Amino acid sequence: MTGYIALGYGDLALGSLLILTNVGLSLALQLGVHWRFLVAAVRMVVQLALMGLVLSTLFSLVSPLWTSLAAVAMVAFAGREAAARQDRRLAGLWAYGLGSSSMLMAAALVTVFALTTALRPHPWYDPRYAIPLLGMILGNTMTGVALGLNGLTSGLASRRAAVEARLMLGASRREALAPVVRQSLRNALMPIVNTMSATGVVALPGMMTGQILGGVAPEEAVKYQILILFLIAGGTGIGAVAAVLGGAFRLTDHRHRLRLDRLAK
Repeated sequence: MTGYIALGYGDLALGSLLILTNVGLSLALQLGVHWRFLVAAVRMVVQLALMGLVLSTLFSLVSPLWTSLAAVAMVAFAGREAAARQDRRLAGLWAYGLGSSSMLMAAALVTVFALTTALRPHPWYDPRYAIPLLGMILGNTMTGVALGLNGLTSGLASRRAAVEARLMLGASRREALAPVVRQSLRNALMPIVNTMSATGVVALPGMMTGQILGGVAPEEAVKYQILILFLIAGGTGIGAVAAVLGGAFRLTDHRHRLRLDRLAK
C-alpha cells in the first residue's frame, strides 16, 4: 500500500492533549515546568507553520540565492540557541560568533558533500533536498557545539588551579588544556554515539518513520536513515572540534596564560 495518511487540524488538536497532560502533571507534582511546556509547544507550532510557508515558496523558486539566504538564517538562529545553552559564555561577540561559524562550516561542508555525491539532485541546490538535509545536520551539530563549548568553559572554570599549575610548570597551553578539551569533545560527541548505538533496536528515527508512513519501502527508508546518521555524525564531529579548539584558543594567549577574564561575567 502506498500513499500517506492526511492529517487534519482536529487530529493535531487531539495530539495536543498529550502536551496538556504534561502540563497537568507539572501542576500536580509542583514541577514548575508547565509554562515552559506551553511556551515551547506554542513556539514549535508557530515556527513549523512559518517554515511550511517558507519552504513552499522556496520549492517554487528553486533559486540558489534564496536557498542560501534560508540556510544562513537557520545557522543564525542555531547560533543563538547554542549560545543560550551555555552556563559560562565567552564575552562579547565570541559567545555567538564562535558557535555560529563552527556550525556554518560543518553543516555547509557536510550538506554540500551529500548533495554533490550521494544524493545528486538536479540542480544540486534544490531546496526540496538542501533545506531539510541542512536542518537535520544543523540541529544535531548545534547540540554538539553547545555541549562542547559548555564543557570547555565550565571545565576550565572548575579546574583552573590544575590548568594554571601545569602552565607554571612549563606546559604549553595545548598540553595544559588537553584533559579539559578531550572531556569536552567526549561530551559533545556522546549524544550522536548513543543515537547511532540505539537506532534500529531501541528507537526508529523520525525521518525513517515518516518515510514509511508516507509509503516508502522500508528498505529504502533504512538506506536514507543510515546516510543521514553518517552525515549527522560527521557534521557534529567537525563542528564540535572547531568550536572547542577555537574556544581553547580564545581562553589562552600567546604567552601561554589562561584567560578566564574573556568569559562573560
